[in-house]
Amino acid sequence: MQIHTYNSPIEVAQAVAQVAFVLPSQKGITHIAVSGGSTPKLLFEEMSKNELCSTICWENIRLYWVDERCVPPTDEQSNYRMVEEALLSKVPIAKEHIFRIYGENNPIQEADRYTDLVFGELPTDNGLPVFDVVILGMGEDGHTSSIFPHRMDLLQENTPYVATTNTVGQARIAMTGKTILACKQLLFHITGENKRSIIEAIIQKKEEAKAYPSTYLFEQREDIALYTDLSL
Repeated sequence: MQIHTYNSPIEVAQAVAQVAFVLPSQKGITHIAVSGGSTPKLLFEEMSKNELCSTICWENIRLYWVDERCVPPTDEQSNYRMVEEALLSKVPIAKEHIFRIYGENNPIQEADRYTDLVFGELPTDNGLPVFDVVILGMGEDGHTSSIFPHRMDLLQENTPYVATTNTVGQARIAMTGKTILACKQLLFHITGENKRSIIEAIIQKKEEAKAYPSTYLFEQREDIALYTDLSL
């Protein structure tokens, strides 16, 4: 794990924007998968401001989602809606370069459609689509990409996207572990004191951390970058 610590959530967001969007987009076509939640919302709000927005080569960005709740795109819980309101409606990215997960569709059929889509758009390696950048968050139960502790099997799943549920049974569509790990640049964007205990458990390799899906990912790649405002 490579830990990058900053003084505030805004500084973290600005750093993530630089390494995940600005620098890669200046080199050519860049396939990026983003997550939902309150932490990345700040990232997208910062990216929509002129200082950062003007440094991103938007014509090179191809935007995808790590996961999605199975709700319409107008629903308040939609990951797509959050990104659209915070970023996409404010920046010069072409609509044909935005590949949302259709949360309003049948979950199993949509997971299959999105799997086919990424295979059609991305280069592949060892039978897996290869994203240039995957940005993950982490829940207080250690879940990431809608891979919850009760579905650790999804970390070993070969299909890039599958239908699943969260701990209370809400339908989700999630990028699975092998595809996450196949990406060129993998980073976690995690801020807030409410995440301290779980991050420390992972770093210190405590017994309880074995139940966290995020722990597995950190164990598989030494180059995973953690961007945070926590002193660890």
